[in-house]
Amino acid sequence: MARLKIRIDLGHDALVGPGKVELLETIGKTGSIRSAASAMKMSYRRAWILLRETQMIMGAPVIAAKTGGAHGGGAVLTEMGRALVSHFRSIERKAAKSGAADLGALARIAARGKRKK
Repeated sequence: MARLKIRIDLGHDALVGPGKVELLETIGKTGSIRSAASAMKMSYRRAWILLRETQMIMGAPVIAAKTGGAHGGGAVLTEMGRALVSHFRSIERKAAKSGAADLGALARIAARGKRKK
């Protein structure tokens, strides 16, 4: 099945793609950078690197730390983080919908090519 993957170039090596957005979504669901990194099978360090890159690209924090306590700390998405996820997923949906026929055609062509081998 053909599928579309979007990577948005905001200029000057400022790329936002499915990995960064998935990390934000997973932090939003788990409430934790460590849990999100683990769920995505990436190191905690790698998660922080991606988050710092994303914050530099957006010019504002995309997550906020929750203070500790009896249940520990954690992280939540900021308004900027939620907006980034929302707009990115909207672009994905619209692009997939408008390109569905072409994606299907390419998948059929590729399938025919595989059968010829």
